[in-house]
Amino acid sequence: MIKRIGEMIKIKPEGKEQYNAYHANPLPGVNEMIKACHLRNYSIYQRGEYMFAYYEYDGDDFDGDMAKMAEDPATQHWWSLVKPLMQPLEDRKEGEFWSGMEEVYHLD
Repeated sequence: MIKRIGEMIKIKPEGKEQYNAYHANPLPGVNEMIKACHLRNYSIYQRGEYMFAYYEYDGDDFDGDMAKMAEDPATQHWWSLVKPLMQPLEDRKEGEFWSGMEEVYHLD
């Protein structure tokens, strides 16, 4: 079964241009690790200071795959570049960087 995930975060005004430039040409290994961790149909949208990410997970161990991604040196380097450009939402849950969202409607 596919798990659909939506998340939100803010982009710092001074970070928007650099964030977009990084995503126009991701570092080697980043997209490959995303795919190796069973994430598909990954999209990030911006509107003003808000960003919305949507992706689908088609594996069978989400927590394990996210741990695998977090341990990857290329991903760690990528995060060291992009995370300082973002501002987590004030009402996020403890331990979240991007804020998880509740799906309220889906149509296949």
